Amino acid sequence: MNGDLVSILLLTLRVATVATLLVIGPATFLGYALARWDFRGKRLLSAAIGLPLVLPPTAVGFLLLRMLAVDGPLGRETLGFDLGLLLTWKAAVLAAAVMSVPLVARTARVAFESVEPRLELMGRTLGYGRFETFFRVTLPLAGRGLLAGVILGFTRALGEFGATVTLAGNIPNSTRTLASAIFSAQQVGNHDRADLLMLIALAVGFVAILAAELLGRDRSTRGDSA
Repeated sequence: MNGDLVSILLLTLRVATVATLLVIGPATFLGYALARWDFRGKRLLSAAIGLPLVLPPTAVGFLLLRMLAVDGPLGRETLGFDLGLLLTWKAAVLAAAVMSVPLVARTARVAFESVEPRLELMGRTLGYGRFETFFRVTLPLAGRGLLAGVILGFTRALGEFGATVTLAGNIPNSTRTLASAIFSAQQVGNHDRADLLMLIALAVGFVAILAAELLGRDRSTRGDSA
């Protein structure tokens, strides 16, 4: 594998990893809030979280682009300084993170909804506070579902193209990820390179999913033995 392909793969893994790490906390909180709390606007919030799943990725990228424009809500004229995100790997991280949030949040919501509230109540009767109950009862019981959500978010970030190319571009050795590299190779008719990149994408995605399966099975085995 030549240096160019290694650079593309490392950048893709870097973007997907950072995006996933940024999403885990907020998406888990959103999933818990939707699963356990009743509040005004709950359905609107749930619908808003799911928007990236139904919108074209390029539309999401354009929306982010407008928000980061000079006169946008996150632009230089509004904030008084430039965030310096556009056409950088950080923009690719932002796009991938936004596209990953719905999968992580919705999977987290299902995971928390699968935890029996009476088990949390038992924890409270044992003297656990609200946060202690969450970390010692709820979180471990929802752990396998949360892990699945993280893996889904990571693989979504790994393969993100439309929003990323709109916000970060497709700059060699700067913002060209695996997905945009496949597109570029196909556009210029370099089918051998496109095939190789596709195989790499398949391998990385397969390893990620397999890791989730093995971790989930290992957790289940330990739970049964306990």
